[in-house]
Amino acid sequence: MWKAFGLQPHRQKHFKLSNDPFFVEKVRDIVGLYLNPPDNAMVLCVDEKSQIQALERTQPILPLGLGYVEGVTHNYIRHGITTLFAALEVASGKVLAQCKPRHRHQEFLQFLKYIDQNVPKDLDIHLVVDNYATHKHEKIKRWIAARPRYHVHYTPTYASWLNQVGDLVRHHYPESHPTRDLQEGERPHCQHSEFHQPLQQNLTTVRLDRDRRIDP
Repeated sequence: MWKAFGLQPHRQKHFKLSNDPFFVEKVRDIVGLYLNPPDNAMVLCVDEKSQIQALERTQPILPLGLGYVEGVTHNYIRHGITTLFAALEVASGKVLAQCKPRHRHQEFLQFLKYIDQNVPKDLDIHLVVDNYATHKHEKIKRWIAARPRYHVHYTPTYASWLNQVGDLVRHHYPESHPTRDLQEGERPHCQHSEFHQPLQQNLTTVRLDRDRRIDP
């Protein structure tokens, strides 16, 4: 019956309309950064992925082979959770990342300091962040206000899809399966070395025209 009438009850479409009164202005601001980044500056998309579970299977994972799939035990041991903080450098695609045990303004401030240490001092920093309360904490605002080279760009309400690093963390840690299986001998609090790529000192600005072609 499902096939005959083209019914697909397992599929869904999600939508959310932004009620931000400055939606158009904010979209133009952030998209303008992507298409035409300012000179002598770095554009960083910053976001967090919380509730990443560190799980250890009760038996070793059996690798896939010819004619059979990978075998994973249903039972597992919990080793707590971690939060991934990531900053995507738009022009080069490189990422700065840290794992923190909690997801508060204190940890976000530590990550900002980590960014500050790894970005050349002669570059301005444009941060694209969503409207999470942690990003707007009074201590965060004071820290940024004391550093003139920082410029913060908030995504419109209900429009965090404008933040490009969100696609990165969602790809590696989908919302429906926010777990991290530990391999044998691996430390529970992983450092996510696959994300961590320190930014080079000789970065150059890359411009994109409206057709997304690179303009050297």
